[in-house]
Amino acid sequence: MTTWSEFTEAAPRISTVFQRRHGAAKNLCLLATTRSDGYPRISPLEPIMFEGELWLVGMQGTTKFLDLARDPRFCLHTATVDTQVGDGDAKLFGVVHDVRDPEQQRRWAESLYEESGFDLRGGKFDPFYAADITGGSAVEIVDGHLEIVIWKPGEAERVVVKH
Repeated sequence: MTTWSEFTEAAPRISTVFQRRHGAAKNLCLLATTRSDGYPRISPLEPIMFEGELWLVGMQGTTKFLDLARDPRFCLHTATVDTQVGDGDAKLFGVVHDVRDPEQQRRWAESLYEESGFDLRGGKFDPFYAADITGGSAVEIVDGHLEIVIWKPGEAERVVVKH
């Protein structure tokens, strides 16, 4: 599987669009999971890049995390507000794994507090999901045409141009 830092090296264009949109939307993304009845669920989430990993952490007991406990596959989409996608748009695909390391959770909470002032220090996170990225895509308008960038592990980014 591919960590966040490995993804940024393997797919620099997609990761740049993702980070730009992630920051512009104040870290808000949309998380797609699979409900117990097989239908998709879309939920807001503020993923965090920390220590080379992409973390999908939030309020315990929410349905999105129950979905991921049952089926670890996800799609993470940057929040799009511009129908002309002037600032780009990105999606990441992957699976999560639950990290039970209390020291890593402590460092994550400390970093979150230092960066945002949001204080979760001293808390126990269950689940504490790190993402293994299995694919990604981005769209950008370049010279008046749409460019779709696609990446899969072991491959270079490829660009499809739509005129």
